Amino acid sequence: MREVKCEGTAYEIGLRHGCEAKSEIHRGLDFYQQLFHDWHKLSWDVACDAAMKFMPLLEKDWPHYVDEIRGIATGAEVSLASVLVLNVRTEIAFGMWSDGCTALSWKGGDSSFLAQNWDWEQKQKENLIRLQIKQQNKPNIDMITEGGIIGKIGLNSAGVGVCLNAIKAKGIDFSRLPCHLALRRCLDSSSRAEAVDALQRVGVASSSHILVADPDGATGLECSSKDVVLLPMSKEGLITHTNHYISEHVGVEEEAPFKDTWSRLIRANKLVKELKPSVESIGTILTDEDDFPVSINRHQADDSTIATVFSIVIDLSGPVADVCIGRPTAPEQRLQLRPLLA
Repeated sequence: MREVKCEGTAYEIGLRHGCEAKSEIHRGLDFYQQLFHDWHKLSWDVACDAAMKFMPLLEKDWPHYVDEIRGIATGAEVSLASVLVLNVRTEIAFGMWSDGCTALSWKGGDSSFLAQNWDWEQKQKENLIRLQIKQQNKPNIDMITEGGIIGKIGLNSAGVGVCLNAIKAKGIDFSRLPCHLALRRCLDSSSRAEAVDALQRVGVASSSHILVADPDGATGLECSSKDVVLLPMSKEGLITHTNHYISEHVGVEEEAPFKDTWSRLIRANKLVKELKPSVESIGTILTDEDDFPVSINRHQADDSTIATVFSIVIDLSGPVADVCIGRPTAPEQRLQLRPLLA
């Protein structure tokens, strides 16, 4: 996996990202152009036009994100609109992506953990990068992302971590923050409370579940184009989530998710009752193959090319994260994220 270290202004961070991850960005653009066509019959021109509808909001309220995206485009020698498509791909497809992920947070004693398996098309695995960002007046960031995307799954030097579950629900609001930029806003935060408050105030443009945690615990944010509903920790200090809404979202039409979203959630809830919170025990949950191949540790099924692309277990007291590229029972690479050293 390519590792990209960036620092400086927002544009300089993006420029380094674009220059060093140019090949991953170009392959990723080809991948999503084909996927938009195959899954949604969308041409790339239509996707770019849809992405640019976010520009009035982003230029007004989030100009530093625009600068970073512009730097990526310059470095990778592609259009600004193309890089913006990558960063708002969830919204362009109107929340209809079918990536299936299992995420959990666990606060026990002095420990606070956050973890997930990210399940997606295997072809996109080669376009993952480790992105380390050292920015002015904000925490350092260390995350795993797709080349060209400025916010994904990881943690920062303040001990704030974030994970993501896709949810299939109709609706898009161009006056709210796109999902992947919402993840970046969490990673720019000095605490979970700051991240939660920010997303409640600005809203998220499409459907998703964002799980944000720090050393004091976690909060789930079930997002739609109409609302953000908070999920508190259970009395055991737990939040588990897969790919369907747990809370009620008035006026939101949720599409039929993966059938296994319910079985994976039930299985995760069963496993946590049998274990105590630790990096090792949570890693065991992520390797689980009950109901294989559509298990927590997902394998490609006959009718699908989606499987676990990487798994991550974050110890927020470190802060440090253990990452396994590939299915955790068949690791292709292991690495640690350490934002204090970014």
